[in-house]
Amino acid sequence: MDVFTEYREQIFAAFGTTIELTVYSAVGALILGTVLAAMRLAPVPMMNWIGTAYVNTVRNTPLTLIILFCSFGLAQTMGLTLADRSSPTFIADSSFRLAVLGFTVYTAAFVCETVRAGVNTVPLGQAEAARALGLTFTQNLRIILLPQAFRAVLIPLGSVLIALTKNTTIASAIGVAEAALLMKEMIENTAAVMVVGGIFALGFVILTLPTGLLFGWLGRRLAVVR
Repeated sequence: MDVFTEYREQIFAAFGTTIELTVYSAVGALILGTVLAAMRLAPVPMMNWIGTAYVNTVRNTPLTLIILFCSFGLAQTMGLTLADRSSPTFIADSSFRLAVLGFTVYTAAFVCETVRAGVNTVPLGQAEAARALGLTFTQNLRIILLPQAFRAVLIPLGSVLIALTKNTTIASAIGVAEAALLMKEMIENTAAVMVVGGIFALGFVILTLPTGLLFGWLGRRLAVVR
């Protein structure tokens, strides 16, 4: 408990950064993943090909490699920093936003497949009826397919969100001051491996367990009756 008391403020700040990484990345991944799912379902071969190529490429690329590419490839080589260079917190802001970009790009592939699986649960007759009524593909997707798909896959989406929360620890590789980076520093400074590891393990359980319970409840509450 002495270790926790000494580093209490830093621990709360680090987990606050973890939550911010998770929230921003989740929103971006949900939007991008839904667009990718629409591309994979679209009656346009080129859009199908682009969506499929994106998902297959990103899902088979290590997340660490994507995060490092965002930092060293985009920022250092191509000059894309996503932050004001004149800001005193330029390095921290740039690293944080590049990490969000990397997590968004990676997680969107899994969101895409989850949403696409949800669309496949909608009876084919509903889509055919919508086309018979004159609805375009976009209208069909927006009015008929996606609302039911999201209700059907709330629990899997919760699992994707939990995985994203745990994946944010990789942001420490580019210097983002989140939980994993602080844990490393605390172990180096105190050598209390078991205590520090227990503190951060408990912290992630506190973050992820309610998420799983919430999405499980929502999934059962909003399930589409067939």
